[in-house]
Amino acid sequence: MDIQQQEGVLISMPNTTPETVQPQKVGGFLGWIERIGNKIPDITMLFIAAFFITCIVSMIFSYFTFDYVNPATGKQIAITNMLSPASLVTLMTKMVTNYSGFPPLGMVIVATLGIGIADGSGYINTGLKKILTVTPKFLLTPIVIVVGMLSHLAPDSGYMIIIPIAAYLFYASGKHPLSGVAASFAGIAGAFAANYTPSAIDPVIQGFTQMAAQIIDPTYEVNVLCNYFYAVGSTFAVIGSCWWITEKVTEPWCWKACPLDTDIDVSESAMTAITPKENRAFYIASFVLVAMLAGLFLSLMPADSIWRDPQGNLASFKAPVMQSIVAIIFMLCAVTGIVYGIISGKFRSSKDFTHSMEEITKTLVQLIVFYFFAAQFMYAFGASNLGALIAVSGAEFLKSLALPPQITIFGVIVFVALLNLLITSASAKWSILAPIFVPMLMSVGIAPELTQAAFRVSDSAVNVCTPMFAFYPLIIIYCQKYYKNTGVGTLSSMMLPYTGALLVALTIMLYLFWWFNIPLGFQADYVYPRQMF
Repeated sequence: MDIQQQEGVLISMPNTTPETVQPQKVGGFLGWIERIGNKIPDITMLFIAAFFITCIVSMIFSYFTFDYVNPATGKQIAITNMLSPASLVTLMTKMVTNYSGFPPLGMVIVATLGIGIADGSGYINTGLKKILTVTPKFLLTPIVIVVGMLSHLAPDSGYMIIIPIAAYLFYASGKHPLSGVAASFAGIAGAFAANYTPSAIDPVIQGFTQMAAQIIDPTYEVNVLCNYFYAVGSTFAVIGSCWWITEKVTEPWCWKACPLDTDIDVSESAMTAITPKENRAFYIASFVLVAMLAGLFLSLMPADSIWRDPQGNLASFKAPVMQSIVAIIFMLCAVTGIVYGIISGKFRSSKDFTHSMEEITKTLVQLIVFYFFAAQFMYAFGASNLGALIAVSGAEFLKSLALPPQITIFGVIVFVALLNLLITSASAKWSILAPIFVPMLMSVGIAPELTQAAFRVSDSAVNVCTPMFAFYPLIIIYCQKYYKNTGVGTLSSMMLPYTGALLVALTIMLYLFWWFNIPLGFQADYVYPRQMF
């Protein structure tokens, strides 16, 4: 290790000599997963293949009649032949809008531009140095996990902000940067079912649950925070399990399977001591950042705030504040970076300002290419109705088993986990599954709030290990900064232990809450008809 003294903190940097960059052949299940996974074509080619497979399967299945009804539409499921002339013409007319309207595309680009200003000015590097001065190395992992969990307040921003920062923090402290990626990724994903604060997804999921429950009971209402107590209680299990996996499984495996490259692109300014001028610029820029956050917070407080939706709610996708999250991130990062860059002397002209954004967008080239094909696949998969057929037929099979409540809930967890390998969008899955699972389980005495909690368990755990997850290529890019041979197999094998740990931890917590009859959240119960606590 190379050791550097910086502002009173000892930073150990990995010694990446040529002799250390030859990967060892790692045995065991994770080594097998990595070797097999890395033989899979590039993730862009994977989605191109998935697109053509979807079209071919849709053509074959279009000749069959299925008795399943899509509860979201009330219509019988009929597979659309995506290779028919009409479908191909429609695809051609929508190809551009499929791409331009692909949700992660614009969000990633806009947020990255703001982050580029803050990063190019040096503000982020200075902030990371200061974090290292107050964070003991042994607490770095749980802190990264917790920060990842809290990042869900700004939907999906954690994938663009927290993960690269976590990788650098681990690298600067002498830990493997890929284990920082893994810990933060697991924390962000686990936040869907375990967190301290509500998020914008809560009212979306609650809305589908309530509509589904009213199929059986038109008067039934589901509280937006019906799973809140369970979410808070589960944070301890998520942090503990992910911390253990990181230290005992991921970190040793990464050093064996993913030796660091010799030409890691980490600016020397990130390694040198903070100058008095940079220190002064940091505090002034941070004051500006805090002032902007305080102003935003105060503007959210009035019941008639323009940031709220017509009903006065903040945690709703209809609320302007939730629709402006990416723009808010851009403004906060840009203004803070500009202030720091000017005062520190890093931004001497307008060219320096624009150059900071241009430089960071170079990291998005692979992602921009990938998103084009991912958007076409998602369109074909949805338009063909294959996704609805898979979800509905699987749910009907589970219903036909007529198992005891405890086993039925476990079946829901397993089924959603398997389905999540293909359909990673929580709202897309629940819009189809809720009208099936919720009324079905209400008819056997299981409350909608419990069914919703079971759904959230699987959706949290499996996203981290499936290449179908929209942010997978972005995370691979972050990993390739430190280990150029990172592929789908590397990331999947690295994250698979977290999937197992999250599934076990969240499932055990759910059954403990159920066993001791602890309320899942506000106005929530385990049985139907509802019993008041």
